[in-house]
Amino acid sequence: MEIKERPKVLFFDINETILDLTRMKKQVGDVLNGRSDLLSLWFTTLLHHTLVTSASGQYENFDNIGAATLQMVGANNGIEISEKEAREVIVNSLQNLPAHPEVKGALTQLKEKDYKLVAFTNSSIDGIHNQLNNSGLTEYFDEKFSMEEIQKFKPFTQTYDWGAKKMGIKPNEAMLIAAHGWDVAGAMWAGWRAAFISRKGQQIFPLGPKTEIVEPDLQKVANILIQYK
Repeated sequence: MEIKERPKVLFFDINETILDLTRMKKQVGDVLNGRSDLLSLWFTTLLHHTLVTSASGQYENFDNIGAATLQMVGANNGIEISEKEAREVIVNSLQNLPAHPEVKGALTQLKEKDYKLVAFTNSSIDGIHNQLNNSGLTEYFDEKFSMEEIQKFKPFTQTYDWGAKKMGIKPNEAMLIAAHGWDVAGAMWAGWRAAFISRKGQQIFPLGPKTEIVEPDLQKVANILIQYK
């Protein structure tokens, strides 16, 4: 394996990359009358509308978009979900997710190698604090950056530029670690390096730049990064 130069800062996507969405999918599926087949459609609709708001120069809380799009998917499939019910299930499920099994060990190794670790998420400011506290991960991250602060969602180039600037580094000194092909592609188009975690159901965008690291879990990514010089 080629030994590469260390990135100065590792930026981590949180939902699905670090936190396991299995429990959330069950709770959302219950609200959709057990229609687990609609979960992927809901999450895709959620991501679509984060892009719609950003592209239109608007901003809305990630949890609120999640609730609104849950109502939309329900309505299109004959399932009535009240605004209150949708908001409760999204907030409660998003903020109480466990970490994937290998995450704490991998983050510990990276910290021991003096990497700076930054949570970098579309979740709200309150949301990311609660997510990390409730999953026992707060201590691992040097910084927690929510797109609520810039009021534009990933993968807009401005979000990655903002993250690098906040850490006082050049774009090519940053590496995004994410389980979403669109996030990895967005980061690399912004001049960042990237590692893709191929969680179940996730794929690299074939038209995006070639990703530096592709592994099935965070531990395997960490095993590579701790060898960088």
